[in-house]
Amino acid sequence: MNSASWRTPAVILAAGCIIMTISFGIRAGFGLFLQPMSLEYGWGREVFSFSIALQNLMWGAIGAVAGGLADRFGPGRVIAAGAICYILGLIGLAYISTPLLLHLNAAFLLGGALGGTSFGIILAVIGRTVAPERRSLYMGVATAAGSFGQFLLLPLTQFLIASLDWHNALLVLAGIAALIIPLSLALAGNPAAAAGTAKPQSIGESLREAMGEKGFHLLFWGYFVCGFHIAMLTVHLPAFVTDAGLSPSHGMTALALIGLFNVIGTFGAGWLGGRVISGPGLHSLYLVGALLTVGGLAIAYYSLRSERRPAPHA
Repeated sequence: MNSASWRTPAVILAAGCIIMTISFGIRAGFGLFLQPMSLEYGWGREVFSFSIALQNLMWGAIGAVAGGLADRFGPGRVIAAGAICYILGLIGLAYISTPLLLHLNAAFLLGGALGGTSFGIILAVIGRTVAPERRSLYMGVATAAGSFGQFLLLPLTQFLIASLDWHNALLVLAGIAALIIPLSLALAGNPAAAAGTAKPQSIGESLREAMGEKGFHLLFWGYFVCGFHIAMLTVHLPAFVTDAGLSPSHGMTALALIGLFNVIGTFGAGWLGGRVISGPGLHSLYLVGALLTVGGLAIAYYSLRSERRPAPHA
């Protein structure tokens, strides 16, 4: 019996979904630490915000390299290395008290962690494992798992901060991130070799080929816009809601609900992608998503502005 025979598409999908739930769920809760860290250390909010910006930039940059390393050494090893970076980065975040070390920790450890444990690696493994006619559905399920992590772990993170303080909350999250390491065994091996890739490519060759593809640029800028507004919301919405006079739990609940409804949207898009959406249909889906995002942001902004207005005198 082949020692890898247990790594069926269903097992790989399940492990990938749990990894996405943990990785993206922890990342979505970073904004809950902005206020307690800034207050304790006497920083302006721009210090923590800049660190998260560096984290996101490095996530993208390291993600490309991580994908090449996964093709060469196997995704399981890259995911495990990303999990170790996650553990160290969260522990570091619990104790670091200077802006420079905060920036370095966020950029290299947490950015590297996300590059090795999120969409780029997991979706590639799942996409190569399943049959083409089911690929869109499976990738939609895995992406929805990341949004479910936002819905699941945000309330837990808020509870940990309120009951244990933010330092210990980060240590508990580091323990949760450690679960990714055994899960990475299900994604071990070299999927590029298993798929019968005609010619192995270096990381540089892969990047050059991608840069010449129109589809790559469309996906790249689509993810750029998505990541921009989601990162802004997850980092700043909890503090913005508190400034408007509401409790921290209101900001957390809003972000958790975004994750919950995104589960529905991503699963639905994955299901439709394998059946009816292509060409103009896909363009329409992006347009509807953009309009809903703009509308939701506008409603949230004016609702919170109204909370700030003093009540009229009787």
